[in-house]
Amino acid sequence: MSIAVKDWLSAARLRTLPLALSSIIMGGFLAAKFGNFNATIFVLACLTTILLQVLSNFANDYGDTQNGADLADRVGPARAVQSGKISPQQMFRGIISLGVCSLIAGVLLIYVSFGGFTQLFWTFLAIGLICILAAYTYTAGKKPYGYSGYGDISVFIFFGLVGVVGSYFLYSKSFHPQIIWPAISCGALATGVLNINNLRDINSDKTAGKITIPVRIGRKNTIVYHWAILLVAIASTFIFVGNIENVKPYYYFSFALIIVNGVQVSKSSNPDPYLKTLALTSLAYVLLLGLSIN
Repeated sequence: MSIAVKDWLSAARLRTLPLALSSIIMGGFLAAKFGNFNATIFVLACLTTILLQVLSNFANDYGDTQNGADLADRVGPARAVQSGKISPQQMFRGIISLGVCSLIAGVLLIYVSFGGFTQLFWTFLAIGLICILAAYTYTAGKKPYGYSGYGDISVFIFFGLVGVVGSYFLYSKSFHPQIIWPAISCGALATGVLNINNLRDINSDKTAGKITIPVRIGRKNTIVYHWAILLVAIASTFIFVGNIENVKPYYYFSFALIIVNGVQVSKSSNPDPYLKTLALTSLAYVLLLGLSIN
């Protein structure tokens, strides 16, 4: 493998893909539970999500360097643009390429799901374009919303509500009220991953003027906030399974993993290792809950 390919793979931050796919897999499990699963839609939804996540990671690498958040002394893995391994021009071209690929995959997904250029096709196309725009403007552009503390709500919406409810709708063409609870859980766990990232970067973000929630409320309150996020995920799951028939108890194992993450983040001066573990925990949560309801 050439150095250039390694650098692009590093910038793609493949460790974030389990988290990105969690909401899509959850939507698939819910569709299977209510008798609407379609393998083609599932594969296309996963492909679109992977492309969007890599696009977001490229834009984050590009934008944080351009806006001064990725300094040489930052904690965590080195960024490709900041370290000089990929030039800003190359990264921007990568962002454009991923944007086009994401759009093509998304158009194919909703075309197959809705059977042509229906009204729902155009509605979901608009949602897809918003997702692409949100992925880029999180840290890139003149006024990235991630620098104003709106990253958490954005992650909650896109990795939870849009990911789970939206993907379920692609199968069923309808909304089932109970799916809002696992959507909240997935969104909360994804927000927890972002919170660990922002807690790790609290000092460099403060220097760069990136006003994340940890920068606003401080390290101690961020730990409390992190526990609140994790407990919302657990509570929402209890509400969901309490209204679903024939649920197996496998999902309880994911609660132990979630609680362990809260303890680890609380005790660590550098929570970076637990960012990856919470992303994997989110995927484990989805798989265990999915097996519990099917």
